[in-house]
Amino acid sequence: MGETSGAPVEGTSDYGSLLRAASLRVTRPRLAVLAAVDAEPHLDTDAVIQRVRTELGTVSHQAVYDVLRALTEAGLLRRIQPAGATARYEARTGDNHHHVVCRTCGAIEDVDCAVGEAPCLVASDDHGFSVDEAEVVWWGTCPSCASRTPAHAASSEPRAS
Repeated sequence: MGETSGAPVEGTSDYGSLLRAASLRVTRPRLAVLAAVDAEPHLDTDAVIQRVRTELGTVSHQAVYDVLRALTEAGLLRRIQPAGATARYEARTGDNHHHVVCRTCGAIEDVDCAVGEAPCLVASDDHGFSVDEAEVVWWGTCPSCASRTPAHAASSEPRAS
């Protein structure tokens, strides 16, 4: 998994140890979900289900939803949901990184923290909150979509919230 608090370095597969460290039982669905999301960050639930079924055969949607929820609550996965998009999951946790999202195809890429320490940004007025995380999403057009779209058709207008 990516550099995370106490997690193995990318390319390793000691998911059982991660689950035990998070006080979770080691099950085949949990191992399969961790492997799927670790192998391809920013998967939506349907893509996770497809990859888990490829590895395990039959597994219910509900079982995968339950695993995703448990792994997210345990801090082993991070759930992101850019405005107007379906929820996605990634194994890169604990570093307060941000994302850039393609308006055309929905591709998502990681953007490292601009400052290097949480929360990366300082609020102009925190209204007395003790801020421990900042979330920034940049929107635009990915290189693949930009190469297929005439320059005059690409919109530079910010997306309405």
